[in-house]
Amino acid sequence: MDAMRHSKDARPRREGPDQTQNPAEDQAPWAEMSALLDVFCPMHVFLGPQGELRHMGATFAKLVGGGIEPEAQGAQQAVGRRFLDLFEVLRPRGAETMADLRALAGEKLSLRLQKGSGVTLKGVLAPFGDGVVLNLSFGISIMDGVREFDLSGSDFAATDLAIEMLYLIEAKSVAMGASRKLNQRLQGAKIAAEEQAFTDTLTGLKNRRAVDHVLSRLIERGGAFAVMQIDLDYFKAVNDTHGHPAGDHVLQQVARILVEETRRGDCVARVGGDEFVLILDGVRGLDGERGRDELASIAGRLIARIEEPIFWRGAPLGISASIGIAPGEGDGAALFDRVDKALYAAKHAGRAQFRFAA
Repeated sequence: MDAMRHSKDARPRREGPDQTQNPAEDQAPWAEMSALLDVFCPMHVFLGPQGELRHMGATFAKLVGGGIEPEAQGAQQAVGRRFLDLFEVLRPRGAETMADLRALAGEKLSLRLQKGSGVTLKGVLAPFGDGVVLNLSFGISIMDGVREFDLSGSDFAATDLAIEMLYLIEAKSVAMGASRKLNQRLQGAKIAAEEQAFTDTLTGLKNRRAVDHVLSRLIERGGAFAVMQIDLDYFKAVNDTHGHPAGDHVLQQVARILVEETRRGDCVARVGGDEFVLILDGVRGLDGERGRDELASIAGRLIARIEEPIFWRGAPLGISASIGIAPGEGDGAALFDRVDKALYAAKHAGRAQFRFAA
């Protein structure tokens, strides 16, 4: 009865002699159906012969009333207005009059509010009495519609699958979010494990495994690169005299020097107790004077800096370095064999020296 009273109150009042109509005339066919449709189709609307809004479901009223309840003034003001002044028929095109709308009876319509909304609605209409009845739905725009018009479960029919779809979308969103977070954590853990597997824990430099990985990649790729193998001179004396903590301190300071004297893309690694390896990518002309001069300059700077006193508990620790240098040719085993021989030659030349592989 409330719905029927609302329907009577909501339709436009007639002026002039028509206001004295008898009760039988007042019970138009659309008014008799309104109570049923209010329950089963809250997004329906009855249109009069001129396309005017005669009666609307509660959810339809929220659409045209800007989210205001149907009893409120905003929705009441929509009653009597032309439907085509409020809505644009996107498909099929060309619906500009009530006659055009009648001709679309039974067809699937795509509509949108003329102002203030980008949500696309689906609809179907059928002739009824001297007008038509039109029922709308959001279709795949359900999420946008709920968000824009501030709708809830009570704004849909009890049997409308839109609510179940909303729950499924929300559940999927939550599950996808949790899955993304889990994948991010797993990826982060994987990266951290790989980084740890390739890192020398004392110095933070790369380790032997990382050197093997970088070398295999560079050899497969091709291109110019060079390898330096560095062995610290007089390091054993530091350990014997000042203990292993002092030796660890020296190794960490040498690691810092090697990083500072190389480029970001170079591989700097500790491969043994006091042995280090540098892989210098993109060094060209190793068979020419310029390439050898460039590498000789790098080796000379490294030795000079490593020979600077490193202090441990106020006492200077004196060390130096011998360096073997080889161009990146052949496989990894052959390359390290050549650079190792060059390092051995530098040691026998009096230490604090560098030598190129033959």
